Amino acid sequence: MEKWYAVYLKPGHENAVSVRLNDAGIETLNPLLRQKRYRGQKIVETIEPLFPCYIFARFDPVLRFRLISYTRGVRYIVGGGSPTPVPDEIISPIMEKMKEGVIVPEPDAFPEGGRVVIKDGPFAGFQGIFKRYTKGSERCFVLLEALGWSLETDNCMIVRA
Repeated sequence: MEKWYAVYLKPGHENAVSVRLNDAGIETLNPLLRQKRYRGQKIVETIEPLFPCYIFARFDPVLRFRLISYTRGVRYIVGGGSPTPVPDEIISPIMEKMKEGVIVPEPDAFPEGGRVVIKDGPFAGFQGIFKRYTKGSERCFVLLEALGWSLETDNCMIVRA
């Protein structure tokens, strides 16, 4: 029975292994991420693997385990001798966000002054008011409301529901 599996690769071999497996009749998923990065003093747009050193392949391990394991650029199938399937609940959202094989991150839509609930960390369960984003991909300022006091912190993780 064909299921999705994660395949661990040598660095930089995502595209080559994906092509080799597709040529062998195996469906692969190699999601790419388009983002802007600083190079020198310029902002450039880059397209990089969403999961460096990993691709997903849909196959029957009884029939295709050896073929995939011995494909040039493959280190191993995650799970070893008994590969661990990746649930469709993980693969489907990735495929839905892809446009022509590339995922473009959506800008965060937290408005200043919006109410938030901290879901993880030492302030889990506290409510607060979103103030602003700061440097770093997962940092922001939140005005916490606890015991009638307000406390401004930047120790929060942005989590989408």
